[in-house]
Amino acid sequence: MAKGKYLKGASRRSLLKQFGAAAVGISFAGGLAGCSRASSRTVNFHNWATYIGPTTLDDFQEATGISVNYTNFASNDELFAALRAGNPGYDVIVPSNEYVTRMADAQMLMELDHSLIPNKANLLPEFQDAGFDPGRRYSMPYTWLVVGVGYRKSRMPSPTFVPDSWRYLLDSNQFTGRIAVLGDSADLIRLSAKYKGHSVNGVPDAMLSEIEQMLIRQKPHIKAFHEDDGQDLLLSGEVDIVMEYNGDIAQSIRDDADIAWVIPSEGTLQNQDCLCIPNQAPHPEDAHAFINYLLDGQAGAGIAEEIQYATPNSAARDLMPEDYKSNTIVYPTPAELARCEYGAFEGDEKARLYEEIFTRISAA
Repeated sequence: MAKGKYLKGASRRSLLKQFGAAAVGISFAGGLAGCSRASSRTVNFHNWATYIGPTTLDDFQEATGISVNYTNFASNDELFAALRAGNPGYDVIVPSNEYVTRMADAQMLMELDHSLIPNKANLLPEFQDAGFDPGRRYSMPYTWLVVGVGYRKSRMPSPTFVPDSWRYLLDSNQFTGRIAVLGDSADLIRLSAKYKGHSVNGVPDAMLSEIEQMLIRQKPHIKAFHEDDGQDLLLSGEVDIVMEYNGDIAQSIRDDADIAWVIPSEGTLQNQDCLCIPNQAPHPEDAHAFINYLLDGQAGAGIAEEIQYATPNSAARDLMPEDYKSNTIVYPTPAELARCEYGAFEGDEKARLYEEIFTRISAA
């Protein structure tokens, strides 16, 4: 493991509350313009929340002398919007698979120099290449994940009840006012299509109209379209059932044994979150060094231990305890994975359409 004690059951948010930003090696001072003054070399890392090991950034600085200015985004839509008018100063970002394609097509991403990322050799064979980024020209995999349902067992209708359908979140008043769903337009719409029996890709216009009307009808029963914090709403008791990523619920179960997880019977989305360098990155060489460090076996194991997401890194997985490798929330069963699909980027027009549909749902 990377040096430093990994605090079990503690999210990045709770660590910040308990110990302050310095305890987890995070600098927020002045945003991107206020990078650490302790080092003349800095990587500006823009990542999802609860998605790094507690000492990873400090360990990287100790190993390389390069500090990390760490900021968060809540959705792929938000990340894309932040880069649409040009890079505001990020060196490394973490888009999901379809957004790697979208950003590469929009010339937002720098081609990676694989000679500066020798730890690519640590990746499992199935992650050495990617259909959404042939040759890994623009991305290295950080984690892989699925979307499912987290729920509070004691708030279900009976001790044996399992909410194993998207219907309970998208098309039912059974948990009215106690539901949270993803605020990511593409994921929400694609999972709605999956509920209706369609692939997450190639959703026809007629079905998109049905989905929009369904979600507008469902909106009065939804407590929140959450921004990457559905697990916090579940843990705090604000909601009883949530559409969320598997690793976030695995983290929550460590904190609260009343939390459980299920992949709906209709199937779900599978994603890869990837490490990319945006064009006009101010520190591209140090960005490559940071990506290479994150693909180190010990560093990767420290991250996986904390965030409880599946790692594509063979060297990291080999260092993990058996209860991680055998956890079917982190690593779904073959039967569950057979019901999963990757969402594909289907062009800017379709992406804008999803965003417009979500805007109308939000305003309804």
